Amino acid sequence: MVKPDYIFESSWEVCNKVGGIYTVLSSKARTLKNEFKDRLLFVGPDLDNNPNDFKEDHSLFCDWKNALPENLKVKTGHWKIPGEPLVILVSYKTFSDKRDSLYYEMWNTFRVNSVHAYGDYDESCIFAYSVGMVIESFYNFYELANKRVVALFNEWMLGMGALYIQKQAPAIATLFTTHATTVGRSIAGNNKPLYSHIEAYNGDQMAKELNVEAKHSLEKQTAAFVDCFTTVSDITASECRQLLDKSPDVVTPNGFDKDFVPCGDHYIKKRDEARKKLKLVVEKLTGRPVHKDAFLVATGGRYEYRNKGIDVFIDVMNALRKSNGIKKEMVAFIMVPAWVHAARADLKYIIENDYNTTAPMQTPFLTHWLNNMKDDPVMNFIFSSGFTNTATEKLRIVFVPCYLDGQDQIFNKSYYDLLIGMDATVFASYYEPWGYTPLESLAFGIPTVTTDLAGFGSWVKTVVSGSRTEEGVAVIKRTDDNYFEVVHRIAETLSEWMDTDTDAMRNRCFATAQHAEWRKFIEYYYAAFDTAFANAEKRNVYI
Repeated sequence: MVKPDYIFESSWEVCNKVGGIYTVLSSKARTLKNEFKDRLLFVGPDLDNNPNDFKEDHSLFCDWKNALPENLKVKTGHWKIPGEPLVILVSYKTFSDKRDSLYYEMWNTFRVNSVHAYGDYDESCIFAYSVGMVIESFYNFYELANKRVVALFNEWMLGMGALYIQKQAPAIATLFTTHATTVGRSIAGNNKPLYSHIEAYNGDQMAKELNVEAKHSLEKQTAAFVDCFTTVSDITASECRQLLDKSPDVVTPNGFDKDFVPCGDHYIKKRDEARKKLKLVVEKLTGRPVHKDAFLVATGGRYEYRNKGIDVFIDVMNALRKSNGIKKEMVAFIMVPAWVHAARADLKYIIENDYNTTAPMQTPFLTHWLNNMKDDPVMNFIFSSGFTNTATEKLRIVFVPCYLDGQDQIFNKSYYDLLIGMDATVFASYYEPWGYTPLESLAFGIPTVTTDLAGFGSWVKTVVSGSRTEEGVAVIKRTDDNYFEVVHRIAETLSEWMDTDTDAMRNRCFATAQHAEWRKFIEYYYAAFDTAFANAEKRNVYI
C-alpha cells in the first residue's frame, strides 16, 4: 500500500472536546505520530481562547505564518494528548463575508445546494473553507508537490473543505469520513423506524421532510466527489448506500489507545479514588451511606434520549428496583451533558464542609441545576417512574448532567476518572454508528452492555459471542419493535454480573478491548490512504 508523506486531518473537535470525534482523533494520534512524526498535522478551529489541551508554540512554521495573507490568521502548537501531535488552529470568522460566493462556487462546481441552510450550517462551512485555505497555503509554501499528501475531513461540517481542496489543490488526495449520516440520525431522532423501513427511504426526500436538505446535500456531494469516502461501521455503510447513494470505499472502525488507561497499582488507586468520590456525592445527595460493595452502574454519551438508549437505561433501573433482581445495593449514574445552569451550591457546600446529611436533599437525583428543568426528558422520566432515592430504596439513581472535564465543581474529575470506578456500564443504543462508550468501558476493565444496532456492538461479536456472562460484554439484539425485551435482557445481564468475579471479568474486558486498539485498526486507514492516492491519480489525468 502507498503511504502518505504528509497527513492533514481536520475537524471541529481538534482541541475542542464536544463529542465522540474528539476521542477518535485524540486516541488515534499517537499511532499515526509514531509513523509520520511531524508530517502529521491536525487542523481545528481557533475559538478565541486557547483550550486547556492546546500548547501554543509561536516558533512553529514562522516563515509560513509570516507569509500568510492578513485575513488568514492561525495559531500553531501541540495537542496535549498522547503523542502531542502538531496542530494548526485557524480563525475562520474573518471569512464570513465569503459565504455567498462560497455557496455559489460549491453549487456551480459540485452541485451542493445550500439554499435551505440554517443553524450551524453557515459557521461550519466557513470554518471548512478556512481549513481548505490553510492546507492549500501550507502545501504551496513548503512546495509539497513532489510529496504524497492526503487531507482527511471529518463529518459534513468539513465537507466544503474537502471540495475546496479538490478544486484548488487537486494533487492532494482527499478523504471524507461520515461518522453518522445526517438523514439517518434525523430519522432516528424523530422517532421514525429506521431499520425496518431503511430500504423504503429516499435520502433526498427524507432530507426535505426532516428539514436537513443543505446538510444532506453537502454530505452526499462530498461523499460522491472525494477520492476516498469512509465511514466507521458496516451498519453505517448500509445507511450510506441507501441514503447517500454511495457505498463507502473503505470502512474505518474506531480504535482506542491503551495508554489512556492506567495500569498496575495506579489503576487500583484511580479506581479506589473514583469509587470514593462517587459514593461521597451520592451519600450527601441522598442522606444515607453507600455500602462499600455497592454495585455502581452508569450510562453516558451525547444527550440523544432515544438514540443513545437513555430511556432504556432508566427503564432497566426501574425494572430492577421493582424486582428481586438486585442482589446488593445499587447506584445508577446517568452521565450525560445537558443544559446546565450551575453546580448545586447546596451540594457543593455540603461536600466541601463534609456536612453529615441524614435525609435526602431537595431533588436528590441531580448533581447540577438545569435550565428549564421541567422539560428535561431524563428528569421527567425519573419522576414519573417513581424513584425516590430514600432509605427504602435499594437502588438509587443520579443524573450527572455536566460535561465531566475535571472542573464541574461537584466531582472535579474527568469522565475517564469516574468511569474506572464503575462495576458495569450500559449503552443501549438505538442509533449508534460506532459507539466509543462501550469500547472505552472495556478498555478500562469495566463490563458493558450494548446493542447490535451499535457499530461497535456488531463488530465485537466477531471477537466474542456477546451472550456469555463471563465475557465482559453483552450485545443485546435490538429492533424497531422489541423495546421491552431489551429492557428485560439488560436487567437480567446486570443481575447476573452482580455475582461474577470482578478480577476475572476485568481481565476479560482488557483482552477484548485489545482487539480494537489502534495498532490493529490503523491498517484500515492505510488502506483508505492507498485508495485515495489511486483515485486522485485517475482524477488528475484529466486535469
